[in-house]
Amino acid sequence: MSVWPAWEVREGERATRWLHVRLAFGDGARIDALATVCDGWVCVEDVQARPALTLEDLAVFADWIEGPLARACGDGAGPDPGDPVGTGAHRDDGSVRPRGRGAWGVVARAYREAQKRGADPVLAVMDETGYSRRGALRLIGRTRDAGLLPPRHARR
Repeated sequence: MSVWPAWEVREGERATRWLHVRLAFGDGARIDALATVCDGWVCVEDVQARPALTLEDLAVFADWIEGPLARACGDGAGPDPGDPVGTGAHRDDGSVRPRGRGAWGVVARAYREAQKRGADPVLAVMDETGYSRRGALRLIGRTRDAGLLPPRHARR
Protein backbone atom coordinates (compact mmCIF):
# COMPACT_ATOMS: atom_id res chain seq x y z
CA MET A 1 0.00 0.00 0.00
CA SER A 2 1.24 3.48 -0.74
CA VAL A 3 -0.09 6.89 0.25
CA TRP A 4 1.02 10.19 -1.26
CA PRO A 5 -0.37 13.73 -1.13
CA ALA A 6 -2.55 15.17 -3.89
CA TRP A 7 -3.16 18.69 -2.52
CA GLU A 8 -3.89 20.60 0.66
CA VAL A 9 -6.16 23.55 1.49
CA ARG A 10 -5.54 25.67 4.60
CA GLU A 11 -7.99 27.99 6.29
CA GLY A 12 -6.41 29.54 9.36
CA GLU A 13 -5.33 26.70 11.65
CA ARG A 14 -7.47 24.13 9.84
CA ALA A 15 -6.02 22.06 6.99
CA THR A 16 -7.86 19.69 4.67
CA ARG A 17 -5.65 17.21 2.84
CA TRP A 18 -6.43 15.05 -0.16
CA LEU A 19 -4.29 11.94 -0.52
CA HIS A 20 -3.94 9.27 -3.17
CA VAL A 21 -4.07 5.72 -1.84
CA ARG A 22 -3.05 2.64 -3.80
CA LEU A 23 -3.33 -0.98 -2.72
CA ALA A 24 -1.76 -3.48 -5.09
CA PHE A 25 -2.18 -7.21 -4.53
CA GLY A 26 -0.02 -10.07 -5.74
CA ASP A 27 -2.76 -11.49 -7.96
CA GLY A 28 -2.96 -8.27 -9.99
CA ALA A 29 -5.95 -6.77 -8.20
CA ARG A 30 -5.62 -3.07 -7.44
CA ILE A 31 -7.52 -0.36 -5.61
CA ASP A 32 -6.86 3.35 -6.24
CA ALA A 33 -8.61 5.94 -4.11
CA LEU A 34 -8.68 9.63 -3.33
CA ALA A 35 -9.26 10.31 0.36
CA THR A 36 -9.79 13.52 2.34
CA VAL A 37 -8.39 13.96 5.85
CA CYS A 38 -9.53 16.88 8.03
CA ASP A 39 -9.81 17.33 11.80
CA GLY A 40 -9.32 13.64 12.49
CA TRP A 41 -11.95 12.32 10.08
CA VAL A 42 -11.38 10.44 6.83
CA CYS A 43 -13.64 10.60 3.79
CA VAL A 44 -13.14 8.44 0.71
CA GLU A 45 -13.86 10.70 -2.27
CA ASP A 46 -13.25 8.35 -5.19
CA VAL A 47 -12.45 4.64 -5.56
CA GLN A 48 -11.45 2.68 -8.62
CA ALA A 49 -10.92 -1.05 -8.18
CA ARG A 50 -10.11 -3.96 -10.42
CA PRO A 51 -12.01 -6.22 -9.82
CA ALA A 52 -14.91 -4.15 -8.51
CA LEU A 53 -15.59 -3.89 -4.75
CA THR A 54 -18.82 -4.84 -3.03
CA LEU A 55 -20.33 -2.46 -0.47
CA GLU A 56 -19.01 -4.66 2.35
CA ASP A 57 -15.51 -4.56 0.84
CA LEU A 58 -15.73 -0.80 0.54
CA ALA A 59 -16.55 -0.47 4.26
CA VAL A 60 -13.56 -2.65 5.15
CA PHE A 61 -11.37 -0.63 2.78
CA ALA A 62 -12.26 2.61 4.58
CA ASP A 63 -11.31 1.07 7.94
CA TRP A 64 -8.08 -0.36 6.54
CA ILE A 65 -6.73 2.93 5.15
CA GLU A 66 -7.51 5.10 8.18
CA GLY A 67 -4.25 4.32 10.03
CA PRO A 68 -1.93 4.73 7.03
CA LEU A 69 -3.64 8.01 6.12
CA ALA A 70 -3.14 9.33 9.65
CA ARG A 71 0.54 8.38 9.52
CA ALA A 72 0.90 10.03 6.09
CA CYS A 73 -0.53 13.23 7.58
CA GLY A 74 2.16 13.13 10.26
CA ASP A 75 0.26 12.36 13.43
CA GLY A 76 3.30 10.39 14.63
CA ALA A 77 1.41 7.14 15.08
CA GLY A 78 3.56 4.07 14.92
CA PRO A 79 2.81 0.99 12.87
CA ASP A 80 -0.70 -0.35 13.19
CA PRO A 81 -0.56 -3.75 14.91
CA GLY A 82 -3.46 -4.96 12.77
CA ASP A 83 -1.65 -3.95 9.59
CA PRO A 84 -0.32 -7.15 8.00
CA VAL A 85 1.63 -5.47 5.22
CA GLY A 86 3.22 -2.49 6.94
CA THR A 87 1.29 0.09 4.97
CA GLY A 88 3.05 3.01 6.64
CA ALA A 89 6.13 2.42 4.51
CA HIS A 90 5.51 5.27 2.08
CA ARG A 91 5.11 8.28 4.35
CA ASP A 92 5.57 11.72 2.94
CA ASP A 93 8.27 12.79 5.38
CA GLY A 94 10.97 12.03 2.81
CA SER A 95 12.74 9.55 5.09
CA VAL A 96 11.93 6.45 3.05
CA ARG A 97 12.31 7.92 -0.41
CA PRO A 98 15.51 7.08 -2.23
CA ARG A 99 17.40 10.24 -3.15
CA GLY A 100 19.96 11.19 -5.77
CA ARG A 101 22.15 8.58 -7.38
CA GLY A 102 21.18 6.01 -4.77
CA ALA A 103 17.67 6.00 -6.20
CA TRP A 104 18.75 5.04 -9.69
CA GLY A 105 19.43 1.39 -8.84
CA VAL A 106 16.09 1.10 -7.02
CA VAL A 107 14.28 2.70 -9.95
CA ALA A 108 16.00 0.51 -12.56
CA ARG A 109 15.24 -2.68 -10.61
CA ALA A 110 11.56 -1.79 -10.04
CA TYR A 111 11.15 -0.71 -13.68
CA ARG A 112 12.67 -3.92 -15.11
CA GLU A 113 10.76 -6.21 -12.74
CA ALA A 114 7.47 -4.55 -13.71
CA GLN A 115 8.29 -4.94 -17.40
CA LYS A 116 8.99 -8.66 -16.88
CA ARG A 117 5.63 -9.09 -15.11
CA GLY A 118 3.81 -7.11 -17.80
CA ALA A 119 2.84 -4.43 -15.26
CA ASP A 120 3.07 -0.66 -15.62
CA PRO A 121 6.72 0.25 -14.84
CA VAL A 122 5.85 3.82 -13.82
CA LEU A 123 3.37 2.56 -11.22
CA ALA A 124 5.98 0.11 -9.97
CA VAL A 125 8.47 2.96 -9.49
CA MET A 126 5.77 5.01 -7.74
CA ASP A 127 5.05 2.12 -5.37
CA GLU A 128 8.73 1.48 -4.69
CA THR A 129 9.76 5.08 -4.09
CA GLY A 130 6.58 6.71 -2.77
CA TYR A 131 6.84 9.53 -5.31
CA SER A 132 3.93 10.88 -7.32
CA ARG A 133 3.63 10.00 -10.99
CA ARG A 134 5.49 13.15 -12.00
CA GLY A 135 8.29 12.47 -9.50
CA ALA A 136 8.57 8.85 -10.61
CA LEU A 137 8.81 9.89 -14.28
CA ARG A 138 11.51 12.38 -13.36
CA LEU A 139 13.47 9.64 -11.56
CA ILE A 140 13.03 7.26 -14.51
CA GLY A 141 14.38 9.94 -16.86
CA ARG A 142 17.42 10.52 -14.65
CA THR A 143 18.00 6.77 -14.45
CA ARG A 144 17.88 6.59 -18.26
CA ASP A 145 20.34 9.49 -18.48
CA ALA A 146 22.67 7.60 -16.13
CA GLY A 147 22.62 4.65 -18.55
CA LEU A 148 20.87 2.18 -16.22
CA LEU A 149 17.77 1.96 -18.45
CA PRO A 150 17.61 1.94 -22.27
CA PRO A 151 16.49 5.12 -24.07
CA ARG A 152 12.74 5.56 -24.37
CA HIS A 153 12.81 5.99 -28.15
CA ALA A 154 15.23 4.51 -30.63
CA ARG A 155 17.43 7.21 -32.09
CA ARG A 156 17.49 7.52 -35.86
